Amino acid sequence: MSSLPCIALHEVRCAAEGRVLLEIDRLTINHGERIAIVGHNGAGKSTLLRLLSGFMPPSHGQIEVLGHSLSQPLPGADLRALRVELGQVMQGLHLVARLSARENVLIGSLGRVTGWRSWTRYFPAHEVSRAEAALQAVGLLPRAQTRADKLSGGERQKVAIARLLMQGPRLILADEPTAALDPSAAAEVCQLLVKAAAEATLITVVHNPALLPLLAERVIGLKNGRIAFDLPVAAVNDEKLLNLYRPDAAQENPLSSNDSRTTMELPCPGTA
Repeated sequence: MSSLPCIALHEVRCAAEGRVLLEIDRLTINHGERIAIVGHNGAGKSTLLRLLSGFMPPSHGQIEVLGHSLSQPLPGADLRALRVELGQVMQGLHLVARLSARENVLIGSLGRVTGWRSWTRYFPAHEVSRAEAALQAVGLLPRAQTRADKLSGGERQKVAIARLLMQGPRLILADEPTAALDPSAAAEVCQLLVKAAAEATLITVVHNPALLPLLAERVIGLKNGRIAFDLPVAAVNDEKLLNLYRPDAAQENPLSSNDSRTTMELPCPGTA
């Protein structure tokens, strides 16, 4: 394993239309860590994930992720190489509704399967076997032939996790992976996600504090675009969380004097 950290940010700033979305002086995450990101709406959580995934460049500063410099937009080939090593579980899941659970899981092999096989979805037998093993690992093999849009919310999240198992990434970014799930399903998805990340670094945006011990060893609290605390999960108590979510008196971002009152996260320049 590389002696370099998995992620390193130095004097990173992301701003748009006179408003600072994120400002982090220094942040280092080592390989194999389990990190939870918490904070109010508009605190910069999703902006941070977009920066780490290469979907947007910072306005200023240095970002290193898995040995790739993301301070400027990556060339196409380098971005594809990063995406092979980086898995994501997003709120929208990004499953293809008309495809079966198994076909969605097989999408996780596209870093290995290229050319006409990827265009026609004619996957080698050993990749199909791997996909079925991944579905078995999350308890969904009996639903392998079911279209994604016919699955429940919890089942769709399990398909997304099986796709991670298929991909085998070194870094997993999960944005509220238990959104809209009942407590029992949420706990099960958290346990499966941690198992899927056994050989990877896991960074999860979390809104339910009760899930923190299931997902993380270290918790980073964001407030108004800055790191409010960076602590072991055992040190994150009710007082810390109340202070994190308590609105400022002015209800505005202190990083920008001309900021209007809003919780909308805007893209950095040059992004959609």
